[in-house]
Amino acid sequence: MYLSIIIPLYNEKKNIKKIFLKIHKNLLSKLNYEIIFVDDESTDDSSKILKKLSKKNKNVFHLHRIGKKRDLTQSCFDGISKSKYKNILIMDCDLQHDPKNILSMIKTFQKEKADFVVGVRNFDKKHSGLPYHRSIVSRLLILIINIFLGKKVNDPMSGFFLFKKKHFVKAKKNLFGRGYKIFFDLIYCIKYKIKIVEQEITLFKRNSGESKMSFTTLRLIIYQIIRLFINRIINFK
Repeated sequence: MYLSIIIPLYNEKKNIKKIFLKIHKNLLSKLNYEIIFVDDESTDDSSKILKKLSKKNKNVFHLHRIGKKRDLTQSCFDGISKSKYKNILIMDCDLQHDPKNILSMIKTFQKEKADFVVGVRNFDKKHSGLPYHRSIVSRLLILIINIFLGKKVNDPMSGFFLFKKKHFVKAKKNLFGRGYKIFFDLIYCIKYKIKIVEQEITLFKRNSGESKMSFTTLRLIIYQIIRLFINRIINFK
């Protein structure tokens, strides 16, 4: 198994070394992998930490997005484009996604011969790492997506997923390419049949930093849903 791990980040200086060590501990000697940290022009010391980390570790790469409009999806796109392996894993840098899940996701990916394996959050867990208001917003958005676009998975808003790079290459021209929900963008823009397998994960509380969910982010997601719905009607006709 050859795996490219894409980790977009912005001002995550307290989390970078921690997530690297957790990934390294869980994946060392078990597979060939690279980690691409995509820094969306952080204003803290994230860039300095990443430069040192990439110098010490040959499988760690620092991609610095300078002078570009800050956007998590575009950060992921840049990371995927620079990746050298055919299997891609997207995860956050804030330690809400547990690197311990990576190996089990890979096993599912191989066993099920899946195109995507997505880490699905359990919103009913009392000790979920998602704040109550975020949980409500996520549930509402998922309901809207299911009504207007049809249900494909239980958690299309997940940011922790494994997939074959070829699907990104094929779908890239149709992708919305903005905002913070690249998995949602991918699975609803792919026009052919794909196999998506779900795996329940525990979402931990954010280690540090701020949530990426804002009014602007929410507006982009709603706009994206409307755009996909209109395209669906046009194609149906």
